[in-house]
Amino acid sequence: MAELIRIYEENPNQKELDKIAKVLKNGGLVIYPTDTVYGLGCDITNSKALEKIALIKKIQLGKANFSFICDDLSHLSDFVKQIDSPTFKILKRATPGAYTFILPGSKNLPKAFKKRKTVGIRIPDNNIIRGLVRTLGNPIVSSSIRDDDDVIEYTTDPELIFEKWRNLVDIVIDGGYGGNIASTIIDLTSGDPEVVREGKGDLSVL
Repeated sequence: MAELIRIYEENPNQKELDKIAKVLKNGGLVIYPTDTVYGLGCDITNSKALEKIALIKKIQLGKANFSFICDDLSHLSDFVKQIDSPTFKILKRATPGAYTFILPGSKNLPKAFKKRKTVGIRIPDNNIIRGLVRTLGNPIVSSSIRDDDDVIEYTTDPELIFEKWRNLVDIVIDGGYGGNIASTIIDLTSGDPEVVREGKGDLSVL
């Protein structure tokens, strides 16, 4: 059964982050807060953990639209082809923030994503998840936690999330109430920014 761990965003406890990073390194699944909705994720380099998430979400791993949560822009060159200056300026302006950017994937993508031509990059404005990524040392693959309710698309209460997911994941981080508006998705693969989904992120950054 999962463990519910309370972490405060203003000053995340490094001991707790170390403990969670260790679980991720060992193939565990973690639910965590972002600057939008709660997410389900695992270590990007752990193929067994990735398969577990695909199974839970009832999707084929090769076709899954997972995004990569990064701490900052320094991981970009690991997974993204070289981008031009205007594109980089948009990323600098918008991160950290409530955006997912679709960028051209490089040949260095992890094995499970090798066939993908694009990758979604997310740098949330949330100290907990960015601190966890920093502690882990590489990005976390992310998928939003959806609600079964027809009216409320995303569950915002971490205790309710824990009740629902405790037999499927290893840790649920309680970072306080989450939002119920997902990130704005912006495609930057063609040169001109294209809004794929308008969410929480303000479009004035474009």
